[in-house]
Amino acid sequence: MSSQNNPSTVLESQAQKAKLPPMYQVVLLNDDYTPMEFVVIVLQKFFGKGREQATQIMLKVHREGKGVCGVYPKDIASTKVEMVCGFAKQHQHPLQCVMEET
Repeated sequence: MSSQNNPSTVLESQAQKAKLPPMYQVVLLNDDYTPMEFVVIVLQKFFGKGREQATQIMLKVHREGKGVCGVYPKDIASTKVEMVCGFAKQHQHPLQCVMEET
C-alpha cells in the first residue's frame, strides 16, 4: 500500500501545515514597592481573574519572584504587557510585566 493513499499520512501533513503560532506567558515580577492590593487589582482588571485566583497569583509573585497571569498569542501578550506597565506607571508603581515564549 502506498503512503500517498494512507489517510493518517494525509492528516499528519495537514496538521503540520496548520501549526499553531507560538504562545507567550505574561508574567508579573516581584518588587519591594508595589502594594499587594495593586497587583490583585491588575490581575482582575487585565486578566479577568476572580479575587481569590488573583490573590493566589499575587502571593506566588511575592514568594517566588514571579507569577504567570495567562498564556496568549504574541500580539495579545504584548498588548497586555503594555497595558499593565502603563497602568502601573500611571499609578506610580514600579511593577514589571514581561512576556516569555512557552
